[in-house]
Amino acid sequence: MVKRINFSNPKLNQIRLEDGAAHSWYRFVLSYPPHLVQDYIKKFGIDYTHKVLDPFCGTGTTVVECKKLGIESFGVEANPMAWFAASVKLDWNINPDKLLSNAMQIVERANDVIENEKILRTMPAESQKVILKNSISPLPLHKTLVLLEQIQNLADKSCLNHLLLALASSVITNVSNLKFRPEVCVSKKLKDDAPVVEAWLSMVNIIAQDLRQLQMCHSTPAIVQKADSRNISKSLTVNSVDTVITSPPYPNEKDYTRTTRLESVLLGFIQSKAELRLLKDGLIRSNTRNVFKVDTDDIWVSKHSEIQRIANEIEQRRIELGKTSGFERLYHRTVKLYFGGMAKHLADLRCILRPGAQLAYIVGDQKSFLQVMIHTGSLLADIAQGLGYEVVGIDLFRTRLSTVTKEQMREEVVLLRWSGQMPLNSYPFSDKPL
Repeated sequence: MVKRINFSNPKLNQIRLEDGAAHSWYRFVLSYPPHLVQDYIKKFGIDYTHKVLDPFCGTGTTVVECKKLGIESFGVEANPMAWFAASVKLDWNINPDKLLSNAMQIVERANDVIENEKILRTMPAESQKVILKNSISPLPLHKTLVLLEQIQNLADKSCLNHLLLALASSVITNVSNLKFRPEVCVSKKLKDDAPVVEAWLSMVNIIAQDLRQLQMCHSTPAIVQKADSRNISKSLTVNSVDTVITSPPYPNEKDYTRTTRLESVLLGFIQSKAELRLLKDGLIRSNTRNVFKVDTDDIWVSKHSEIQRIANEIEQRRIELGKTSGFERLYHRTVKLYFGGMAKHLADLRCILRPGAQLAYIVGDQKSFLQVMIHTGSLLADIAQGLGYEVVGIDLFRTRLSTVTKEQMREEVVLLRWSGQMPLNSYPFSDKPL
């Protein structure tokens, strides 16, 4: 039986004031806190002699915290906006005074253009199809596009990425009509105007202040690669990783690309639905909006009885309830594709782990698919065990209130260890050779 340890408290997912540097530059609403990384680095006995991997890097919580602690780290992230944010948050070699001076030049020029330009700028029609309708009102969008142009024209090369990240962060927080609770949506009360330039400059000041603090820390290697975590062996060398601390997507109906859609379009990472489709192709299939006919990850769990049972229960409930939409018809397949993708990731990961490597996967239970319970942590632990990992335990990180059912749902940390020995059957949950 898996050992479960409960150390939950209601404030566990908040960033502590002393941990804010770099993390606050840009962050997913669903991100886990830096102190959780600190806890497992301490628990695993990790120091400067080890290398940490985050294969679902997001906006860089694990790699940033490792760099602060002087521990070499490597991240992998398929979402280009998140990859960009994490990469910028690891770059502490910018002169903060130069950053502020450059920003003031941009402010002066942007304000001049905003004051004198009478025709409102807007996005190309193709880009408007990608973002949520009314994500940003016409006048704030105009000001944002003017400011973006001035950043691109006037920014010093060494400062450009930090200034762009400040724009992405300030637009989402202070300028857009978006709300996060926890799914992204558009507020009923739209902003006719917003202090675009002022909000951006405030964020630049925060970055400059943090840089002064961070530059006193260790100069430790840390990098994030834009790649698919299901093919992780292409990104790192054999037997190079001592520890994994990560949080993959959960199996639910949250389209994680929606969280970064507006800023992805503004900064040019996604400019059309075709490019959005390419982005989704590199992600774990955690929701119906990134499931495609050609997907085959479900092969990896075709012989996993519990996952098959859950998928069948979801499909049977759909039929009983008379649910016939295209998305609802995909619920059962999404569950199989999700766990199949995670099995593929864990199988591919084995060759880059050193013997004795310790792993922590932060995941949450879900009932998004017609209220059928999915114990994500237990299922991932079982898949990992079948692939040769030792399941050390499952810690309860916290409980969270479901917005739909009003139930308290578990978020857990699945703890694994890699012995270095491949099992006789390296792919135990598949009925086809892989």
